[in-house]
Amino acid sequence: MSLTQIQTLTMFVDDQERAREFYADVLGFEVRTDLAMGDTRWLEVAPPGAATAIVLHRPFPGATAGTSAGTILASSDLDADVERLRAAGVSVDGPNEMPWGRQATFADPDGNGYVLSAAG
Repeated sequence: MSLTQIQTLTMFVDDQERAREFYADVLGFEVRTDLAMGDTRWLEVAPPGAATAIVLHRPFPGATAGTSAGTILASSDLDADVERLRAAGVSVDGPNEMPWGRQATFADPDGNGYVLSAAG
């Protein structure tokens, strides 16, 4: 196999515009692609400079928005990022000291769960 990286991950969201606002305005992600293709909208966001992006997509048949959990986002300043999220009205658990390092958890407006991990 010649696989070299993960290009995108898909997060199912009910309201793509609300999700775009959260990921861009609250998390500071850049909007890489925002294309309407008939009834489908391809909305791709990522932290500036990141190789892997997240596609914010309406659920496929049989899927449900808000059911993803465990995606880890690395932070170079965990405490500042936690405070920024809280200031934006996001409920955050932590930061907590774990055997593998410091982390905090939060969810997007649809309930997709994230781990914010201290880089380093």
